[in-house]
Amino acid sequence: MSELHKFLFEGLPVRGMIVRLTDAWQEVLARRRTDDAQAAWPQPVARMLGEMAAAGALMQAGIKFNGALVMQIFGEGPVKVAVAEVQHDLGLRVTAKVVGEVAADAHLQDLVNVGGRGRCAITLDPKDRLPGQQPYQGVVPLAAGAGRPGLAEVLEHYMRQSEQLDTKLVLAADADVAAGLLIQRLPAEGEGNLGGRQAMDPEEQMEHFHRIATLAASLTAEELLRLDVETILRRLFWQEKILRFEPQAPRFACSCSRERVAGMIRGLGREEAEDILAEQGQIDVSCDFCGQHYRFDAVDAAQIFMAPGDQPPASATVQ
Repeated sequence: MSELHKFLFEGLPVRGMIVRLTDAWQEVLARRRTDDAQAAWPQPVARMLGEMAAAGALMQAGIKFNGALVMQIFGEGPVKVAVAEVQHDLGLRVTAKVVGEVAADAHLQDLVNVGGRGRCAITLDPKDRLPGQQPYQGVVPLAAGAGRPGLAEVLEHYMRQSEQLDTKLVLAADADVAAGLLIQRLPAEGEGNLGGRQAMDPEEQMEHFHRIATLAASLTAEELLRLDVETILRRLFWQEKILRFEPQAPRFACSCSRERVAGMIRGLGREEAEDILAEQGQIDVSCDFCGQHYRFDAVDAAQIFMAPGDQPPASATVQ
């Protein structure tokens, strides 16, 4: 099963998380392969989406937030947009819009940042919004950092710039597993009460963080994908005393529904809906995330645009 583990380094202002998406990630890919309307993602695109799913799960697990964390990459290469959405219970889904050919060895920057104007947006969308409340969103350029940064480097930059949290992130994905390791320096209010030690001065804090982050950076993609959590933690941090928490179980989950699709059709307007019906005989909508198909005929469409007072009672019968 997919698993996410949180841990603290006892006496140090540093925390960590590791996630391995197995069945959840395999279901994402299987649904894509079995949907006749959508081709399987090219391998570099699937790898990017797997890394986004793992990173989204880690970021969602690190905050106390009742809502969805939505990671969006807006690009100008063959991938026009890629989305990973993770709910507060770690239900997750991903999708991407791909236009044109994708090279087998394409890097993140080749996929979405050909002209240097790609962006990564992180949105926190509350489940129960208050009147007038807007989702929080932070945006960083994909060209953040030196050279050709991957998704991990882009998100490290986001955490430093938007959240003021020093972070080390290692990500990897293939056709079987999507995984990630996150190491983070705790904010100031959490530093003085760890393992009974007194608060450290900033220089000492950073020294401990950099030491543990360097150990985390030595983890290869192959090790992250192939080794179990216990082995990874033992190999990297065998000299550290780690406090472990109860593991969580991420899973694939899609929030699409016939009611939500009906709302989308209502947003198109009656005239456009009638044009689609005249041309195709029905309105056929496929969820980009899970492949579920929703079909609406002329009667269904008429009910969508019917005023609430015009709806027949549930007990009414057609003569």
